[in-house]
Amino acid sequence: MRYQITGKQIDIGDALQTHVKDGLGTAVAKYAERPTDAQITFSKSAHEYICEATVHLSTGLTAQAKARAPEIYAAFEACSEKMEKQLRRYKRRLKDHHKSRVEPVELLGASSYILASDEDHGDSEPETLTPVIVAEMETQIPSLSVGEAVMHMELAGAPLLVFRKDGKDGINVVYRRDDGNIGWIDPRS
Repeated sequence: MRYQITGKQIDIGDALQTHVKDGLGTAVAKYAERPTDAQITFSKSAHEYICEATVHLSTGLTAQAKARAPEIYAAFEACSEKMEKQLRRYKRRLKDHHKSRVEPVELLGASSYILASDEDHGDSEPETLTPVIVAEMETQIPSLSVGEAVMHMELAGAPLLVFRKDGKDGINVVYRRDDGNIGWIDPRS
């Protein structure tokens, strides 16, 4: 597994990097068969250290965890425990999907845009109905089953996930409803 360990305005020493590689590698290896890479970022906010970890698996799944603590090692340990708990919770589902999937998840390229909010205009009417694009980025739309899409959304902690259903050309969406259930939008061809 490839590691990218960084610190935002703090120095990350060799001892911490070795501790992170050993600790996270052991935690992830228990529950995920083929992790590809991990990004771990440390930062400081007032008196607390913050550890954010993202692990990408060969199945296309991304698991994320974030933790805070007064000490940097404690922040990492808490983050590692959260990551391990997520992967343990989904271990059975991960293994079931891994066995049925012969090839890695297919990704479709797409553009992602960030639009300016209407707060800038106040009470006045906007001059045009065309939104102002603040940023444009490339993103990937995975080709998944509905169950896999729900699992990806829950592990990422996202409110929704756009995906392409296996064997179909159309775009689908799964989202968390206000009542706690999961909604699925499957447009007809």
